[in-house]
Order: sequence, then C-alpha cells, then structure tokens
Amino acid sequence: MTTPNSFLPILLFTAFLLSPSQASNIDPKCDVPESGSTLQVLHVNSPCSPFRPQKQPSWEESVLKMQSDDTTRLLFLSNLVAGRSVAPVASGRGILQTPTYIVRARVGTPPQTFLMAVDNSNDAAWLPCSGCTGCASTTFASDKSASFKTLGCKASQCKQVAHQTTCTATACSFNTTYGSSSIAANLSQDSLKLATDVIPGYTFGCIQKTTGGSVPPQGLLGLGRGPLSLLSQTQSLYRSTFSYCLPSFKSLNFSGSLRLGPVQPVRMKFTQLLRNPSRSSLYYVNLVAIKVGRKIVDIPASALAFDATNGAGTIIDSGTVFTRLVEPAYIAVRNEFRRRMGKAAVVSSLGGFDTCYSVPITIPTITFMFKGINMTLPQDNFLIHSASSSITCLAMAASPNNVNSVLNVIASMQQQNLRVLFDVPNSKLGMARETCT
Repeated sequence: MTTPNSFLPILLFTAFLLSPSQASNIDPKCDVPESGSTLQVLHVNSPCSPFRPQKQPSWEESVLKMQSDDTTRLLFLSNLVAGRSVAPVASGRGILQTPTYIVRARVGTPPQTFLMAVDNSNDAAWLPCSGCTGCASTTFASDKSASFKTLGCKASQCKQVAHQTTCTATACSFNTTYGSSSIAANLSQDSLKLATDVIPGYTFGCIQKTTGGSVPPQGLLGLGRGPLSLLSQTQSLYRSTFSYCLPSFKSLNFSGSLRLGPVQPVRMKFTQLLRNPSRSSLYYVNLVAIKVGRKIVDIPASALAFDATNGAGTIIDSGTVFTRLVEPAYIAVRNEFRRRMGKAAVVSSLGGFDTCYSVPITIPTITFMFKGINMTLPQDNFLIHSASSSITCLAMAASPNNVNSVLNVIASMQQQNLRVLFDVPNSKLGMARETCT
C-alpha cells in the first residue's frame, strides 16, 4: 500500500482494457458489485488497481513529476481556452502518462472489461482497437463484438466530430492531436455498460494509429459538454448530471465514487456554472474571492473575472493535481499565507512550490469564496507533507508564464473528500463534505 504522502499522478480518468495477467493481479475483494448508476472510483495506486507500480518513487520524485505533468496539462487547457483543438507540447512529455482515478466499464457484446478514466475538461471518447499501429498491446477486439459497427460519413455523428474528418469507402475517419501525439481513428459505435446501466450504440473513436507518447494507453472517456461526450450521448438516462467524490490520498483503498444521473445528495450548496461558448466543455465557476485565515486577500478583480472572449476565469478540473492561480492572485494568497505563518517560520522551496517550511507551527485556513459557496479547505487539501522529512509545502502555484495564463484551475487535490455535483441543465455546481472511501 502506498504511504499517505507518496502522491502519484494526475486526476484524469483514462480507459484501460485488462489483460489476463493484469486481471489476475487484482484482489478478489476489490471486485465490488456496483449498482444503479454509481461506479466505484479507484486511485491508480490503490491495492485494487492493476496499474499500481511495484516500486514507489520518493516523495520528492512524486511531487516533481506531478508538477511537470500539471504544467503540460495547463498548456492543454490554455489551448482549449484559446479555441484551438490542437495543443502542441514542445517538451514531448505526455499530458496523461498515467491515470490517477479509474472506473470499471464494459464495452461490446459480449462485454470486454475496461478500467476507464474520465476527464471532465474533455469531450473525447477514444478506444484503441485491434490492429492499431502504435497503440498499447491490449486493445478492444472489435471483431469479437456482435454489436460493434463503424459509422460512415452520412451518419449524423460524423458532422459532430470537432476534428478534421475524411471519408473512406466504409468509415468516417478523423485525425486529431493529444499532447505530443497524433491520433487517427474511425468513428464507431458499440454497447457501453456502466455499473448496471447499458448504453446501446455509444459513439467513440476506434483508434487505428497513434504516434508519440501522450495518448492514454487504453483510451479516454470525456465528461465535458460537447455533442459526443458521455453527458450528451446519455441525456435521456442521466439528464446531463453527474457527481464524483475523490478520495483522500490518505485513504487506505483510495476508493471513491462516480454517480451518474439526477439522483444526487440533497444537502448541497450551489454556485452557478458559467459557460464559455467557444469552449463549452470546460466547467467555469464564479470565484469571487479567496480568504487566508480570517482575511479576504486583496486580489485584483481582473484576476478572477470571467471573460468568455479570452477564456479568463476559474474552472473546476479533474485533470490537474494542484490548484493554479493566475500570478497576481497567487502572489497575493501566498504572501498572506506567509505573513500568517509568522516571522519565525523559515520559507524554502521544492520544485515549483515556493512556500515550504521545515517545521510548520500554526497553519492558517484557506477558503475559496464562490458566489453561493464558501469552500474552506481542510489542511490535507492544501498542504503536502514529506513522509521522509519534515518539509511541508503550500500545494498551490502560479500559472506557468509560458502559457496563456488567464485561467485559475481548482484542481483535484483541493477537491478530495468533497462530493462535487455538475448539474448542466440547471447550470449549477454543488459541493458537500463527504468522506470518499
């Protein structure tokens, strides 16, 4: 089992077909029956995950890797905000080298079992298919599914693909990029089963070829709001509503839940979901202030303001680990945090974290103030502690200067042990405390 502070990678949900060897490594106790429209969410390093690395990296290695992955993630988001479907990554590092939260799904007839990851800032649904060049060795055997079919260019879904499409004799094909990778896929349909719900004729890209190392090894299922996203394809079943509860890094089994549909907790506080017409898949919220201790930090209004023209504002994202604030907002929060730590606390740094302490004394609270919700973070949601030393860091940073730095991103660490509800028809985002284990 991982130590509580061996924080490994990103909260992006990705899809993985289990090979026989992987499936045999899963403890039978982990095969928890799922009911209704609620799926178990596992951390990739859970004892119940087949992707848990045999050798855990050190705390410092884990943090630095997450920071690097977050930087490429932010570049991806910034390109989305700028209205570009292509998000080049000059470093060549993948955005999603490893998933962090995974759910079980079944595709085809008879069903083939996958562990799928979900990205709430992406609409894509991709699945590497048998015969794919450059894909992982485990692929979806489409020829073994009686319900599989390839869609032609006359299909209405072909017009909904937000990428370049071409017509062959039998398929609507499209090309896109993801991170430093290129993808060529045929638009396809098959049965998708989530928990006990069966979704016939689910449309996805059946990947034929990939280059580069950024494509999630076994696919991607998006929870954004685009026409081919899970929400759009299941409107009659789930009413474009879902919630997730992301477990704490300290929980023993790293197990939370993804709940699909309008049957959700009633005791929640809500804030408005905002919509950027040029990038409607992103979940913008109205962050009006940030409080450190009892003091509302003096942040320029322009640093938090929503602007659909240039994409500025604040989003709730499942694919970024550590919250990033535009530089004026972060500096104001950081300086107030340091002031409240007192002159006796000696500030040091770790990688991109510039506010670390060897012996923390009194830790001030941090509260994100949205219109309608005050979200006061437990210390586990904004501090990282070393298991091997006495270092403690403020787990936030400024948006990198080398990207279009207009976005504030409320990330997965800050969302852990919260039930976060996305009610798209009513343009509401709900939050409630919940122990996600």
